[in-house]
Amino acid sequence: MITLRNVERFYEGGYGRSYVLRRINLDIKEGEFVTIMGPSGAGKSTLLSILGMLDGAWTGEFEFFGHAVHRMKPKDRIELNKKYIGFVFQSYHLIDNLTVYENLDIPLSYRNVKSSERAAMVCDTLDRFHIVGKRDLFPSQLSGGQQQLVAVARAVIANPKLILADEPTGNLHSGQGREIMELFKKLNGEGATVIQVTHSEANAAYGHRIVQLADGWVVT
Repeated sequence: MITLRNVERFYEGGYGRSYVLRRINLDIKEGEFVTIMGPSGAGKSTLLSILGMLDGAWTGEFEFFGHAVHRMKPKDRIELNKKYIGFVFQSYHLIDNLTVYENLDIPLSYRNVKSSERAAMVCDTLDRFHIVGKRDLFPSQLSGGQQQLVAVARAVIANPKLILADEPTGNLHSGQGREIMELFKKLNGEGATVIQVTHSEANAAYGHRIVQLADGWVVT
């Protein structure tokens, strides 16, 4: 499903290049649940952004579902992202001027789902995440934990082939966190590939294997 070969990410500075990722070689099969771990500054979130096609300023080769991402134009990468990927950000990334309902509807509109089907899917998701009472509220009217629940719901609503999660339970209490991880486990069991970045050993235990990063290098 995913193949990375010699992927590197760096920033140009007054003293030359500062590398965030170095010579990343990684293979992820469809249906895997992979955890990326490492200390702060190791490059975990950067790697996740590259996998999610949100960061295009890297070098190397990246194959995704048979597509040579490194050869694709930015607009084609965006279409690939919309079609296959659900992303859970650490900082929510909800759209402030849209209600909870409208935030959940957005990824479905990208996939050209009929409006009647979209309404049913949004209502089912609101119920699944126990946020029916929040449907007409705006993100600013929600607590941090509630915003994260909505962000997770938005990421999985369209049943993406690949779920990318950056510290998905960081702002949730332990019960909510377990609920989210069990949901990821269930979705993985149904065929979705899951890649999470986490510092939590408990969350890592849900995955099939751990990729350790240190100073931008894969060390295991």
